Amino acid sequence: METTVTENPERHRYEIYVDGELAGFTMFTLDGDVAIMPHTKIDPEYKGQGLATTLIAAALDDLRERKITVVARCPFVREFVEKHPEYQDIVKS
Repeated sequence: METTVTENPERHRYEIYVDGELAGFTMFTLDGDVAIMPHTKIDPEYKGQGLATTLIAAALDDLRERKITVVARCPFVREFVEKHPEYQDIVKS
């Protein structure tokens, strides 16, 4: 299983692909140097494979590299950051 995560700026989201097929996404809107992340969705056929974790980590890594602060409104993103404190420096309440 080959997974890739890419930013799709036209749709305001990061997308995760499995073997070339779209498996899910996490949405974001930019307001200056702040990204608001309201929603993450993984298609039902891909649930339970850790794809949301891979997707959120890749999105946060990219946003950190771009010096963008994150407002995590998505429950999954908030839970991810609680479990991975190394991302708390870019996430604000």
